[in-house]
Amino acid sequence: MKRKYNILMLVLLLAFGSCSFTAKVDDDPDKDKLLVQIITLALEQLHFEPKDFNDEFSKEVYSTYLKQIDPLKRFFLKSDIEEFEKFETEIDDELKVYDITFFNVTNERLVQRMAESKAYYKEVLEKPFDFDRDENFDTDYENHEYVKSKKKLKERWRQLLKFSTISNYDELIRTQERDTVIAEGDEPKVKKTLKEIEIEARAETLKNLDVYYTDYVEDLERKDWFAMYINAIVEEFDPHTSYFAPRDKDRFDQQMSGKLEGIGAKLSKRMDYTKIVEVISGGPAWRGKDLEVGDIILKVRQEDEEKAVSIVGMRIDDAIQLIKGPKGTNVYLTLKKVDGSIEDITITRDIVELEETYAKSSTVIKNDKKYGVINLPKFYIDFTDYKKRNAASDIKQEIERLKAEGMEGLVLDLRNNGGGSLKTVVDIAGLFIKEGPIVQVRSTNEPKEVLKDTDDSIIWDGPLVIMVNELSASASEILAAAMQDYKRAIVIGSKQTYGKGTVQNILDLNRMVRNSSHGDLGAIKITRQKFYRINGGSTQLEGVKSDVVVPDRYSFIDIGERDQHNPLPWDKIEAVKYDSWNSYFDYNTTISNSKERMQNNAQLKLIEENAKWIKTQMDENIYSLNYKKYKAELKADEEKAKEFDAISEYKTNLTFESLPYETALFEKDTILKEKRVRWHESLSQDVYIEEALNVIDDLKMTYEIKKVAAIKD
Repeated sequence: MKRKYNILMLVLLLAFGSCSFTAKVDDDPDKDKLLVQIITLALEQLHFEPKDFNDEFSKEVYSTYLKQIDPLKRFFLKSDIEEFEKFETEIDDELKVYDITFFNVTNERLVQRMAESKAYYKEVLEKPFDFDRDENFDTDYENHEYVKSKKKLKERWRQLLKFSTISNYDELIRTQERDTVIAEGDEPKVKKTLKEIEIEARAETLKNLDVYYTDYVEDLERKDWFAMYINAIVEEFDPHTSYFAPRDKDRFDQQMSGKLEGIGAKLSKRMDYTKIVEVISGGPAWRGKDLEVGDIILKVRQEDEEKAVSIVGMRIDDAIQLIKGPKGTNVYLTLKKVDGSIEDITITRDIVELEETYAKSSTVIKNDKKYGVINLPKFYIDFTDYKKRNAASDIKQEIERLKAEGMEGLVLDLRNNGGGSLKTVVDIAGLFIKEGPIVQVRSTNEPKEVLKDTDDSIIWDGPLVIMVNELSASASEILAAAMQDYKRAIVIGSKQTYGKGTVQNILDLNRMVRNSSHGDLGAIKITRQKFYRINGGSTQLEGVKSDVVVPDRYSFIDIGERDQHNPLPWDKIEAVKYDSWNSYFDYNTTISNSKERMQNNAQLKLIEENAKWIKTQMDENIYSLNYKKYKAELKADEEKAKEFDAISEYKTNLTFESLPYETALFEKDTILKEKRVRWHESLSQDVYIEEALNVIDDLKMTYEIKKVAAIKD
């Protein structure tokens, strides 16, 4: 890899060292061509699985880019698309000679059409909406056709705006109904007519669009659109390869430093919507429990504002600017929840508490046996000094503490753990086996590397269960896969984990060009390696399949690597030699018992029914713009959602306790005590932890039976 990188550096330095580009303005076409040259070379020579720049690649970039810049098909006309179609198979040829004609043509037309659309929405919103009229709106925008005339485009805007306004209309009616319940002695509020409410709802839509156009659309520069075009190119290689424009690179550096001030959530743009893709452990959103992966943020309001701003259609950078803010301030979010319901929540912005990203443990008594639970939110490490605090040393310490308390079985909770340091994975796996390979890593045109545990000491040789879900990714999957392959642990959780089996490196493009007069070029995050299990199978796409599959609310929705755009394929390489764990654990009987229990578990049946309903809600694309029907549909959904209230009300008979060293800290650190109380309460309501402990209990029992039988023999 180092030799190849040096070759590329030499090529780039020779190519650009004598460039005569002199312009220093932001909208610099020479800078754009330079950027295309650097990035295409990097992709061709450094990507794990480089693609050919051919007509098929061109078609994919063409389609992706148009979807990105006009996802609702509300700007371009059919005639525009017909004009663009000549580029459909020419983008690859343009890239080879660093030509950006396609971008220039589409960007110029987009700016024109967006300016024209400002007149459309103002014209539409001057007239009242008839909410008694029977008509439907289809939100499956990908299947919409581009319209042929401006008249039809205005009609599309009318439906879009009516769909947006009907939710404002309903919210205002609900607010008025709540306000009619007045306290004794209060002055009764003047009740607005439906006509007045419709005017107010329309005015709110107009205000949101005015803010959107004035503060965001008109503030976009050519370089912003060009960064989107570059990403349409690089993301054809795989979903984790991306270009960071200078401003995005600054944000990425800030995230990597751990200085996360805001709500503590990662967002992505899906069509015109801003979607939650990760709730960061230790952050304010995580502490509040109201925000979940899969939620869509519709509106944002600051604590000093009366009206919320719609972020539907807004650039994700601009949406983030609204959502984040100084520590201690409140932000009010209107969400479309995973189940389709609309909910308003308040989050107090804060800095992510690093302490909450560290491993923590608890004991619990079941059938007169003491078991341990360790939660690991991520595989953390100090890259400057591995001897400092890291996930592996912390897990080892927690196990030793649990053993001192008489632990007879261990549950390691990796749910929602998105990964982290590879070295800590290898070291943690080594705590449970004598020695041997843990994971295989392969780079393009390089011999595979086998990472091994070389320490023959075992910190825990008792019953082990590893908990995962659809959001357990990368390093979590490596650990779960290794323990599964060694038959060292039972993996319990979702049908499969996330399925991210790739490694990315960050390349600072500024370091690859000498004597450039074009300012900051940004960086590229590029996929360089792939993980493989010790049995040879990749964790890519397929993830880790649980030994005991437990339904959850994400069971039927698109949330894994397989649901991303252009994921790298699953493949297999040669297995390495390893010896299965030799013990008295009866995995087959234990797994069979668990499956039988779950078939008769009313809570899990309810969760699975809820997951199926959520899937139908997310697949629903047709909405009535007749208010009575719209209201009836909302009411039906709300009534159906009430059937699943029992999920959050579930309680086990388990009691979780902190270890002595923590309880000693509680006297001085009341905040830590409050956090642990909250964690223990959530564990006592967790049906998945309950089943994991049932599995541990069965493992312990079968172990004792088989061991006694072996001694008698």
